[in-house]
Amino acid sequence: MNRTAVALLLITLLLHGGGCTATSKYARTPSEAQLFAPVSMRIHPIFTQVKDWTGDGVVDGIEALLEFQDQFTDPTKAAGGVVFELFAYRPYSPEARGERVLNPWVGSLRTVTDQEARWNRTSRTYSFELEYPEIREDRDYVLAATFDTGHTRFFDQIILEGRRTPRDQRVPATQPGEAAGAVSHATTRP
Repeated sequence: MNRTAVALLLITLLLHGGGCTATSKYARTPSEAQLFAPVSMRIHPIFTQVKDWTGDGVVDGIEALLEFQDQFTDPTKAAGGVVFELFAYRPYSPEARGERVLNPWVGSLRTVTDQEARWNRTSRTYSFELEYPEIREDRDYVLAATFDTGHTRFFDQIILEGRRTPRDQRVPATQPGEAAGAVSHATTRP
């Protein structure tokens, strides 16, 4: 056999199953996969908020960030479906969820495309833009999320606190250059 024939035989073997494939090289056994499977989920309490994601100065809805953790309490990925619900907030009640504000949002993390579109490498969370143009920034809400992997179901809820405006914006009675007790005609600042 000449050198050319040997080279062609080796190339053929490598291309047709003689070498390792990418999937077998990186595939985990079921027990290995279970080590890093999600065991808890939370709606990220700091970064989930009412937001203007179009940049036009008007709020568009809620940007919800979901974080999953494995048994080592490290952030991990998950696959499944999620349902978000928005409720009015009931202060001073053992059940914070009041009346449902609108129909639920349904999201998916079932495909590679879903994973790529929603995963944020920096925060290690999944981001969902929950469109609701009628949302009010000055109102409190309860946002709930239920995530179903097909084998396990996770639930979390947070209170989204609305922006507060100071009740009393009156100008102090004493302005620079005025004597104490002098009457000021300015009552509010714009």
